[in-house]
Amino acid sequence: MKTISLGVTGHRFLADQERIRLGVEQAVACLLASFPGCKFRVLSSLAEGADRLLARRLLELPGSVLWVPLPHPEQEYRRDFSSPASLQEFNELLERAGRVISLPPAQDREQAYLAAGRYIIEHSNILLAIWDGEPAQGKGGTAEIVRLARLRGMPLAWIHAGNRLPGTNTPTTLGNRQGEFTCENFPPSGGKG
Repeated sequence: MKTISLGVTGHRFLADQERIRLGVEQAVACLLASFPGCKFRVLSSLAEGADRLLARRLLELPGSVLWVPLPHPEQEYRRDFSSPASLQEFNELLERAGRVISLPPAQDREQAYLAAGRYIIEHSNILLAIWDGEPAQGKGGTAEIVRLARLRGMPLAWIHAGNRLPGTNTPTTLGNRQGEFTCENFPPSGGKG
């Protein structure tokens, strides 16, 4: 049985998550229609928000496994998760990982996140993104990872979702477009796009 590697990326702060989940279900349907009978390897750094939402759903697919490229050493990365609930969710998902990848040290935090995103792109066949379609608010952001995937001509399953107000953790919404789904470069049976 063929294994397809699914990289995930997306915004950390998400509004109107129920609409986003509906878009994720469309992305999963597209994957299953395009790659019937395949197993899936999910690559996620397990950041808060989109990374975890996608990883949890994709791990429900039969035979799926999780690979976790960490942008920082594990103990340092844990400091990125401010609440006990977030840290517990990270720990639960990390325990399910078939492989944890420790990346080489980076010059700064943004470079570390960019390195993790590049690892995901380099080891994936498809990218799933929860993204607003706008430029990144920092180096290694979702837009930059999507750009790298597009440069490679990778299939992209994109769930449209607001990001956050610049300089804050306040999530935004795309209104009626929140949760819309677009796929790019998928085989013809993979849905619209």
